[in-house]
Amino acid sequence: MGERSPVFLVSACLLGISCAYDGRSHPQAGLIALAAQGRVVPVCPEVAGGLGVPRPPAEIVGGDGDDVLDGQARVVTVAGEDVTAAYLRGAECALAAARRYGVTTAILKQRSPACGASRIYDGTYSGRLVAGQGVTAALLRRHGVTVRSEENKDWLPRSDTPDVKRKA
Repeated sequence: MGERSPVFLVSACLLGISCAYDGRSHPQAGLIALAAQGRVVPVCPEVAGGLGVPRPPAEIVGGDGDDVLDGQARVVTVAGEDVTAAYLRGAECALAAARRYGVTTAILKQRSPACGASRIYDGTYSGRLVAGQGVTAALLRRHGVTVRSEENKDWLPRSDTPDVKRKA
């Protein structure tokens, strides 16, 4: 028997599931192809944490995901509602899924206050991006999971890249 292919934890919105804050999805063909091979565990930490779809946009105020985990920052909606507890619950759900399925790499939606791998909004609702990670990304990293963004395809070995052709 050959070596088993790795399974990735993936932001559900990247698989075409309409769970982003605005009710949309952000489908990525390569990730959908991996899902078709049974190599994906989909997760939306915000929904898992108890937030609905659609929901008010939220940003981390006072730092990034590590700071939220350390109690030094909060996740707040544009209307001023503190939703930190939901983001923490969702991060724990994502970690539990990663552990259950032996996931060592997560591919998460960049810029999200939950999933941002390396860039998030600055907490002022001005559209300005800063270096930092979301709450789920931070928790997964603390537990040894490699976190990647959908924006750079370094998460998939070249020999494993699905051949996805567009219709003209």
